[in-house]
Amino acid sequence: MKNISINIDKVAIFASKSCIYAYENKVKACSDMLEKGNGKGNDFLGWLHLPASINNIQFAEIEASAKLLRQKCEVVIVAGIGGSYLGAKAIIEALSNSFQHLQKEQTNPTILFAGNNISEDYLSELSDLLTTKQFGIINISKSGTTTETALAFRLLKTQLENQVGKAEAQQRIIAITDKSKGALRTLATQEGYKTFVIPDNVGGRFSVLTPVGLLPIAVAGYNIRELVKGAVDMEKACGKNIPFADNPAAIYAATRNELYKQGKKIEILVNYHPKLHFVSEWWKQLFGESEGKDNKGIFPAAVDFTTDLHSMGQWIQEGERIIFETVISIANPNKRVLIPSDKDNLDGLNFLAGKRVDEVNKMAELGTQIAHVDGGVPNIKIELPELNEYYLGQLLYFFEIACGISGYLLEVNPFDQPGVEAYKKNMFALLEKPGFEAETKAIKTRL
Repeated sequence: MKNISINIDKVAIFASKSCIYAYENKVKACSDMLEKGNGKGNDFLGWLHLPASINNIQFAEIEASAKLLRQKCEVVIVAGIGGSYLGAKAIIEALSNSFQHLQKEQTNPTILFAGNNISEDYLSELSDLLTTKQFGIINISKSGTTTETALAFRLLKTQLENQVGKAEAQQRIIAITDKSKGALRTLATQEGYKTFVIPDNVGGRFSVLTPVGLLPIAVAGYNIRELVKGAVDMEKACGKNIPFADNPAAIYAATRNELYKQGKKIEILVNYHPKLHFVSEWWKQLFGESEGKDNKGIFPAAVDFTTDLHSMGQWIQEGERIIFETVISIANPNKRVLIPSDKDNLDGLNFLAGKRVDEVNKMAELGTQIAHVDGGVPNIKIELPELNEYYLGQLLYFFEIACGISGYLLEVNPFDQPGVEAYKKNMFALLEKPGFEAETKAIKTRL
C-alpha cells in the first residue's frame, strides 16, 4: 500500500531545499534523543513505539468492551478533555457519515462528548436528550479530578444510575485511567467498573492510539486494527535508519522550523474536506501544547476550505506575512458525484457538466495554493491516498513523531504543559476550594 506523502515544492522560493536539508544532522540528533530517551521530557516517550507494541490480546479486550457497549447503548458519552477526547473525536468525525445523526436506523451507538467544557446549557441539553436514551459512559482521566471531566461524569453517573439502576449502570460505565492511583481508579475499584489503563509514560495529546482513543473509535464501529496498522507502517517510514530525504516527518519538522526561523510565526493547517475539521483540532493541541513554551513556538491555527476562503481567505492572501500553510489533501474521495447539465444554464455551470465534484474541489485547492504562494504564503502539502482508518493511522503517527522532533529542534520540552495549570489555580481560588485559602484571599484582593 502507498504511504501518505509530503511535498515542499511550494516552499522553495521562501526556504530553499538546501536550507531545509541543512537540518539533516540536527534532525538526526533530535531523533536520537527520542530513541535513546536522553532529551527533555524523556519520561513521556511511551507513544514512540506504542503502535507496534499493541498485541492481539489488547485488541480483543478493547473490541469486547466496545461490543458490550454497542449491544446495550444507543448513545455512548465520552467524558474527557484535551487529549482524552480530541483524538477519538477526530477519527470518528473523519470516518462518519456527515448526516449520520439524522438517519433513522443506526448500526452503532452515537458517540457524544462531554467533560470538555463547563457550559451549564450544554450539560442540561445533554441530560434532556439522554432521558429517552439507553446510554453508557466512557470516563477518561488519569487523575479523576480534572474539573471539567469530573463534573460532567458526576452528573452523567447520577443520571444513569437513576434511569437504569446502579447494578446496570456499573455494566455501562468504563473507566480509562491510571493503573494504580487517583480518584477515578479508586472509584472504579469500589464500583467494579471495567477499566483500561492510560500508560504512565504517554501524555494525553499522544494517547489516541491507547485505549483513550481506541475504545471510543471501536464503539463507533471503526476498525482499530487498521488504524494501528497505518501507524505501525508510518513508524517504519519515519524510523531512525530512514534517510532524511525519504523521511516525511523529518522533512516536515525541518521545513516548519526553517520557516519559523524566517519569521513565519503561524502555521495554518488547511483541509478541503470538512470531515477533517477535528483532525485539525487534535493537531492544534498536539503542536500548541508541545511547542508553546519559553516565549517561543509556532502558533497552530486551522481553516476549512473552501468554506473559510470566504471569511479568512482575505487575511491569508493579503494580511501580515507571518504565516505558512500545511494542506492536508485527500487524493481519492470515497463517494462519486457527477455534475448534471441544465438546459437553462442560468448559473453558468454547464461547462462543468459531467465532471466529478471532486475535480472542482481539487482545482479550487490548486488555484488557492498558487494564489497564496504568489501572495507570500509558503505551502506544504500532505496527501492521503484515501480517507480511511489505515491512512488516518499513518497521519496520526506522522504528526506525533514530527512534533517530537520539531520540539527538540526548538529546544523546548515537547512533552510537558506547565502553562495549563495557571488558569486552574485561579479558578480553584475563585471557587474557594479547600487548600486554596491563601490564593483565594490574594485573588479577591486583586479583584
